[in-house]
Amino acid sequence: MARQEEQDVYTLDEALTSLGFGKFQYLVLCYAGLGSMAEAFEIMILSFIGPVLRSEWELSPTQESLITTVIFAGMLIGCYYWGFITDNYGRRNGLLRIAIVTAVPAVLTTFCPNYIWFLALRMMVGFGVGGGYVYGSWLLEFVPSKNRGMWMIIYYAYWTIGTILEALLAMVIMPTLGWRWLLALSSIPSFAALFLYIFTVESPRYLCAKGRINDAYDILRKIAEVNKTELPPGMLVSDEVTDLNEELLSPGENKTSSFNSGFSSLLMLLSPSLRRNTLLIWVVFIGNTFSYYGIILLTSQFSSEQSRHSSVALYMNNDQSLYRNVLITSLAEIPGLLISAIMVEKGGRKFTMALMYIFCILFLLPLLMSRLHESLTTTLLFGARMLITANFDISSVYCREIYPTSVRSTGIGVASSMGRIGAMISPIIAVQLIRDSHQMAAIIFFEAVLVLSATCVLFFPIETKGRKLIDTLVV
Repeated sequence: MARQEEQDVYTLDEALTSLGFGKFQYLVLCYAGLGSMAEAFEIMILSFIGPVLRSEWELSPTQESLITTVIFAGMLIGCYYWGFITDNYGRRNGLLRIAIVTAVPAVLTTFCPNYIWFLALRMMVGFGVGGGYVYGSWLLEFVPSKNRGMWMIIYYAYWTIGTILEALLAMVIMPTLGWRWLLALSSIPSFAALFLYIFTVESPRYLCAKGRINDAYDILRKIAEVNKTELPPGMLVSDEVTDLNEELLSPGENKTSSFNSGFSSLLMLLSPSLRRNTLLIWVVFIGNTFSYYGIILLTSQFSSEQSRHSSVALYMNNDQSLYRNVLITSLAEIPGLLISAIMVEKGGRKFTMALMYIFCILFLLPLLMSRLHESLTTTLLFGARMLITANFDISSVYCREIYPTSVRSTGIGVASSMGRIGAMISPIIAVQLIRDSHQMAAIIFFEAVLVLSATCVLFFPIETKGRKLIDTLVV
């Protein structure tokens, strides 16, 4: 009798497995990737705008660092806000708001008259860009569990494409049309995401988590039509209680009830069952964002003419050195993506992250020495960025997989928000210390952060490779 009942119903995971990864998911991937590219454009532009504004507006090193810090401050606030919005009002609702809040101030920055207006508008851009992770969470909820990690790494490739395109755009636009035109053209992906929003649909996993089974079924039926596949026979049911609830919990802890809305989502992240996961993930995200953006800023600083008195100065007599070196290290993300795409399914999330940290530490170590050749320094930064990119991507996959649907956006959002603390600190270390000829101190700081992050990865309680996503945790 029980066997007959099992044949009459199916869960969302079973439906997604039956539908496969087809045309519909490719379209979702392209839109989510566009959102990721928009975020990359708005972040990478900081590498090129800062040195120019320093000269044009006669800014101090502290004022130049503040240009980077304010956008990350905006992201810190936005990361939590957009997680709260999308967990309580829907993924699709959040995507529209994120696109508007990012695109409008981004293009308005083009017309800012002074430094104060520039800071204010870029902070607003940061607030919008802070929701960039929502695109990835939205995509994740359409993807079958098989090879889920690989498809998420492919999604992160759009960020890499964005960084490379922004570097190429800066090489062409900055010497001819100037920074205002670069800002204007860099806002195009954000506006594209806004205009194409009408083609998006709500996440069926979110709908199931909210008890809207019929609405979720309608979406699944649409996916089946586009993919030219069929849903399993029977009726869709909510998969609220699964054996994975036990496996998600930290060892020795009790389960917690599912909170439905409001700020209780944040409390759930810090409940006994999720507290260990949450705190470890926060430290890892702080370390990753500090290291990733710090390496980008190190490249910019080593390429700057003002760095000529530091022990390793990568500079030329014109700004093409900056564009070239940022472009080269941006290209490092391509092998980083390939490594993570292969290792994430072969070696698992935890092992791969720990391994990438170790090699990243080794690549930065030689920068402790003075008088390194320009090509060697560029190579070391290339390797470090390749590895931290792989680590950043895999940790983002792990974070999305470890949390249930009911708090997934809040979980990744708060983790990303905490990560922005690291991003806000990175200009102080990578810009001011290098400018003041304290290169060794800066590199030691980077190494200490990487060691701490690697240690936290080793304490992650479970491996999420191949595990089904869960929707809620219940008593």
